[in-house]
Amino acid sequence: MESEETALTPQQSLQVISDAISQAKENIRENSFPFLLWGWLISIASFSFFLLHQYTSFEYFFLPFPVLAIAGVIVTILYFRKRNSTSTISYLTFFLSKMWVALGISFFAVVFINVSHNQPPFTYTLILAAIGTLASGLVMKFRPLIIGGILFFIAAIVSVYVADDYKSLLQAVAIIFGYLIPGYLLKSTNL
Repeated sequence: MESEETALTPQQSLQVISDAISQAKENIRENSFPFLLWGWLISIASFSFFLLHQYTSFEYFFLPFPVLAIAGVIVTILYFRKRNSTSTISYLTFFLSKMWVALGISFFAVVFINVSHNQPPFTYTLILAAIGTLASGLVMKFRPLIIGGILFFIAAIVSVYVADDYKSLLQAVAIIFGYLIPGYLLKSTNL
């Protein structure tokens, strides 16, 4: 059985190309969601941790992190399941999602290891955030994420010289400049 190829007019060809470009731009904009979600969750957890630890006698001052992380994992999984079932996945989106899954597992491993040794994990989680954010920015060719990734590396180095009591504040500020600001810029971009 022979298949018939339909010849496209120049206008139809341009429309196909235009539609493909529009879809690629929309896919890149959709990549802002995880940065915004996790930016808000981790910055809220970091500020809450600091306030509970420094200004209350609450024994479980660390609870904002596991509670918000579990909520974030659930929301992220539901978001990507819905997104993957309703749209075509680009190679870029596929790569970024797999990279962040690997980094997410690394985040949990780093936190578990550090907490097991009674050490704050902030320096190492900042490094993992730097790797993911910088790689995402480079792959998407989006300068604010590249800058955000570099800022995470700087914050990780600075954290070595910051007292443990203030590392969660440093992390909160780094998250705002590394995830939230680039995430909102990505969401509103006209690539």
